[in-house]
Amino acid sequence: MMTRRGIEWLSLASEDPTQCRMMWLDDPRQPQLVAAGALFDVLAVDQKTGMETFDQLRRRGMPVGAVMVDRGANRMGFFLPAESQQRFEAALSRETATPPQYRILAEGSYVVVPGPMALTGDRFEWLSAPTHSQHGSPLQTVALAVMLAASSELLARADKYGQETADAE
Repeated sequence: MMTRRGIEWLSLASEDPTQCRMMWLDDPRQPQLVAAGALFDVLAVDQKTGMETFDQLRRRGMPVGAVMVDRGANRMGFFLPAESQQRFEAALSRETATPPQYRILAEGSYVVVPGPMALTGDRFEWLSAPTHSQHGSPLQTVALAVMLAASSELLARADKYGQETADAE
């Protein structure tokens, strides 16, 4: 669940922060459209890769910021410090020559975020809700790049093994 400080911080990315907070008071499950780039960037990946990446980050105790899932689009969004695209891409290119598909939502982009109390099964849900302003550290950005590359490779190998096993039967 999102904290009051998380609500205050995230609502600042909306066109009208006061109205956003009022809407969340009326319906805390209500998703909102907010601007990326000023307070945060969002790394968007497919849900399968994103879930594996999120799981690996958590299991290893690596830093992870806010993370959301959009079940309707089968996508996940990892919140990063604003203007972290270059650092992320540099770290990812050191890990793999064939990165998974991703998109970074930065200045000029918008993202639909879950309400502060989204329920399991809602289209938009927080896996890790913001609890305060997400300044993040460079380590968070690098950890995400490393685990995204590793998770993508793991899933590709598992799919390849599954296909080889199916072909052998």
